[in-house]
Amino acid sequence: MPVRVQQEPFETEKEVKALLANAENAGAVVTFTGIVRGRDERGEIKAFHLEHYPAMTAKKITEIANEAKKRWNIEDCLVIHRHGTLKPGEEIVLVVCISSHRGEAFKAANFLMDWLKTKAPFWKKEEYADGSHWVEAKAEDDAEAQKWDE
Repeated sequence: MPVRVQQEPFETEKEVKALLANAENAGAVVTFTGIVRGRDERGEIKAFHLEHYPAMTAKKITEIANEAKKRWNIEDCLVIHRHGTLKPGEEIVLVVCISSHRGEAFKAANFLMDWLKTKAPFWKKEEYADGSHWVEAKAEDDAEAQKWDE
């Protein structure tokens, strides 16, 4: 189950093809790509900084991916999460889930994103023309993640 934490951009099509090359019973591929927003309630975002502790981050994302594989009948999944300084429009995260049927792949991908958003140890800072601020956890993200604890 591939998990990568990297600074470099990724190519979604290339990543999906590589994962499918080893999938014997693929009937569905679900992908999610997260990108840096260009604007929020504070105004125009100039840059987005993601910091992490490498050993902890990769381990936690692997645990989350393994949990998805236990809960749903997916053949494989891939999680790539970038770190460093990113600009609006750049890709932050890629989640790919492969299964024999779409329902399992959709559920696993949704779970992965909810738990990545709330449990992966990243520290995020947004930069604006007039300064920057650290991004705090959002109650709605926590609520979405909690539905998987039931």
